[in-house]
Amino acid sequence: MTPEPIRYTVSFPAPHTHYAVVEADFPTEGRAAIDLFMPVWTPGSYLVREFARHVEDIAGPAPVTRTSKNRWRAETGGADRIRVTYRVYCREMSVRNNWVEADFALLNGAPTFLTLANDPAPRPHEITVILPEAWKTTMSGMEEIPGGAAHCYIATDYDTLVDSPLLCGNPSIRSFEVDGIPHFLVTEGGDDIWDNTKAAADVEKIVRRYRDMWGGLPYQNKFVFLNLLTETGGGLEHKNSFTIMASRWATRTRGAYLKWLDLFSHEFFHAWNVKRLRPVELGPFNYEAENPTRSLWVAEGFTEYYGGLTVHRAGLTTQAEYLGTGADTEGSLSALIQKLQSTPGRLALSVAQSSFDAWIRLYRPDENSNNVTISYYVKGAVIAWLLDAKIRRATNDAKSLDDVMRLAFGRFSGERGFTPEEIKSTTEEVAGITLAEFFHNAVETPGELDYAEALDWFGLAFRAGTASGKAYLGCETKVDSGRLLVSRVPRGTPAVDAGLNVDDEILAIDDYRVRADQLATKLENYKPGDRISLLIARRDKLMTLTATLAEEPGKWQLEYMPGATSDQKAHLQAWLRN
Repeated sequence: MTPEPIRYTVSFPAPHTHYAVVEADFPTEGRAAIDLFMPVWTPGSYLVREFARHVEDIAGPAPVTRTSKNRWRAETGGADRIRVTYRVYCREMSVRNNWVEADFALLNGAPTFLTLANDPAPRPHEITVILPEAWKTTMSGMEEIPGGAAHCYIATDYDTLVDSPLLCGNPSIRSFEVDGIPHFLVTEGGDDIWDNTKAAADVEKIVRRYRDMWGGLPYQNKFVFLNLLTETGGGLEHKNSFTIMASRWATRTRGAYLKWLDLFSHEFFHAWNVKRLRPVELGPFNYEAENPTRSLWVAEGFTEYYGGLTVHRAGLTTQAEYLGTGADTEGSLSALIQKLQSTPGRLALSVAQSSFDAWIRLYRPDENSNNVTISYYVKGAVIAWLLDAKIRRATNDAKSLDDVMRLAFGRFSGERGFTPEEIKSTTEEVAGITLAEFFHNAVETPGELDYAEALDWFGLAFRAGTASGKAYLGCETKVDSGRLLVSRVPRGTPAVDAGLNVDDEILAIDDYRVRADQLATKLENYKPGDRISLLIARRDKLMTLTATLAEEPGKWQLEYMPGATSDQKAHLQAWLRN
């Protein structure tokens, strides 16, 4: 027997004050008191965010007492059901939290809805949204209640509720069908600047390209793309929807638009990889503690690889734009490799450990993060490319990483999920060769990746002679109230050898003043190997340091191998096409 549902009514009596009001109707099942909880994180965010801090004025027909940071006990007075009301402050412009303003609202499940703690069985959750008079629309990946009024939704269980953001307001909606399934591009904030027609046509191409790669769509009823043009960034995947944030100006310039398409593609790939094909640790969820896994290099890294590759395969980028052979295109394969190779932390931490440490590192960066860790997005994506090349070489292009993903999806997209060992063995099965040494060196161990095999197979090379010949100090700086401050000191640079610290103020080089916007210009007067004196202020104390300038590192930019054979060119095209 299906348990009695929890029913919520959400309203926005004064949306300009950034509050949502929730009335929650809980079945008590004869208990004298019920325990309620709110998650401390939301799936896909990999950080404890303490959503309960935004809950206010919680009340019921009898006392409601807070028992821990995210739990409450509500007395029932013997009633079969009780109604608990509370307000939620909603003003974090991010894909993982809530935002309410005069024009629209974005609500995520985890930071909005209290539920029964220790509920023994999956329970339906019904949501009714009462809109301000000026708002006309709600959109969500949740199903509408059959025969219900407008803006009424049902989630079969709490996981589905948490996984189904709600957008309320007056968004622009474009729709298309693929395999008879409706898809909705829901755009908030585009005004007359965003090109809805172009965006909808292009994302349909991406959807169709993924459908072809995977052999079908993993959902049945609908998919909702929540596209919030709020002059911010970010994306968060869900089973039947996703939320992305970008600029309303993104369709006006080629670079910004490609970045938006790449973000769209990344989040849509998650409909397969992560939301269904997932690491074993990521479900069932413990919403009240961290859920660490060593497999985010697959979950996020492989997704990052396919994001840009599929935009290209859908015919939306040129070969030069995807590879980064013609320019430093953000999101290109060259840019990913450049980012990896310019991060000192690649030599300090393995990508598997970086994945496990996501809860304490990636979303809590500081000035030393670049030295001690590596992004599992970036290194995972580069590993995916190298692995794709290995499989293609071992099978003479008969198989690829696409085959690994399809086979893994068929095996592990059910209730349990996959372990790292299962992904590795599945890859070896497709490739027909042992890959133990590759996985040990690339995934389990810090250090450099070996690009030689992939470059040779695809007839590519890293551009020679890209070292600039310019003098290089190596620290990163920022301008703060007219002061030139050191913001980061990467390992292996003249800056760290000289003893520069974060927050040092650079005042002069060789007794000549350096204004806040002049460091790069001043360094142009020097050559690699020159010794300079740096006058700095550290906590208002003046001191002089000595640095020996190095040569500015070259870029890891791909180019076509001179004299590439017809076979190498064919391998390259086979990869870029499918």
